[in-house]
Amino acid sequence: MMILKDFDLAYSTDIHMIEDERFSHCIFHIICMGGEGSFVYNESCFHINKNDLIVISRPDEVKNIAVTNDFRIECFAANAHFLRNSLPPNNYSIRGSMSLYQDPIIPLSAENAEKFLADIHHLRDRLGEKDAIFYREIMESLCLTMIYDIFEFHTIYYRNQEHVDHANYVVNEFLRMLSTGITRTQRDASYFADQLHVSLKYLSRVVKRATGETITSYVDRATIPILRKYLDDERLSLTQISDIMNFTSLSYFSRYCSKHLGMTPSKYRSSKA
Repeated sequence: MMILKDFDLAYSTDIHMIEDERFSHCIFHIICMGGEGSFVYNESCFHINKNDLIVISRPDEVKNIAVTNDFRIECFAANAHFLRNSLPPNNYSIRGSMSLYQDPIIPLSAENAEKFLADIHHLRDRLGEKDAIFYREIMESLCLTMIYDIFEFHTIYYRNQEHVDHANYVVNEFLRMLSTGITRTQRDASYFADQLHVSLKYLSRVVKRATGETITSYVDRATIPILRKYLDDERLSLTQISDIMNFTSLSYFSRYCSKHLGMTPSKYRSSKA
């Protein structure tokens, strides 16, 4: 196992790494190279075969891992916060995370399995270069390549699968609203419930059941790329950004940045200089 503690990035060939509490806050990306296995996730049992890609966003919910003697995998784990903050304004990740929480396995063609394996090998091979000046940016770029490949694999496999019951309709409409950029000005959970003509309790329950996460976590995930885009625009003052994004006060805007970017808006801008 190779681990980089700075960003909580790790490579391994042992599937039981999922059970390591040190990585409970990570997202796991696993490719099966041979053999068979199974595990329980989100109270459902899943079977693993060669060339299956497995994406686990909630490792604490994985149970009962069982594998054959010839079972082989390669795995790359990354801090969930690091990955999500690395993403540009692309809301496919929100919709994809919902689907992968319900079914974390994407069967790949042999060609795409090799492509994904190359992605994690590139990450593995750069883990030891932490003294490089632009190390974080390099790892972000390599993670993005891996993630966009996963987006493509997911789209190909699930292109024709649609959910039609009311709960899934509501969740999909909620995600569609997020994809429009509405969180630039609207971030209150009750706003989305009102727009969807359901109670806040109902919306909270169906989103949690479908994704394992809260409404607020998805709203924040959609907001962060917008926030970063405005902060990167030096023509805008912090007061202007606060007003544009409909924060009630500059101090609340600063607290929001500190919570979700890990630093105040002023420090964020200084870090980019």
